[in-house]
Amino acid sequence: MFNKVILAGNLTRDPELRYLPSGSAVCNTAIATNRKYKSQTGEQKEEVCFIDITFFGRSAEIANQYLKRGSKILVEGRLKLDQWTDQSGAKRSKHTVSVDALQMLDSKGQGQADHGNDESPSYGEPRYSNDQQNMSPRQQQQKGSGNVSYPEIDINDDEIPF
Repeated sequence: MFNKVILAGNLTRDPELRYLPSGSAVCNTAIATNRKYKSQTGEQKEEVCFIDITFFGRSAEIANQYLKRGSKILVEGRLKLDQWTDQSGAKRSKHTVSVDALQMLDSKGQGQADHGNDESPSYGEPRYSNDQQNMSPRQQQQKGSGNVSYPEIDINDDEIPF
């Protein structure tokens, strides 16, 4: 049998990391996906679907470190049915996705400013020394451009596929 799910969307809450007694990391969060369509009357509509997702192992630690509410991600995993009995004795169930692969879709450094006063760089932000932090990006580029050498590339126009 085949059970594979691929979802792209935004996280609806910050990831919650915990560790099992065995030491394995588990991280829970949820993703929102949307679909735009035209109704029979021709009206534009949007359908939003909220799905709980679970990361395991190293990907759980990575998700907890780099993702936050609103982060755009693409996940690949398998659909799973969770069943339990609530406090009133009623049987409950929900579908979740156990994530096997994660891809962060936010552009580097985007969306990091509103995540509190955390001064550690995010996955997309370069580390700067104190004197570089006060420079504009243009000044930093000019300062660093003298140290970089780029190799010459000899490409024939016939070798370009477009």
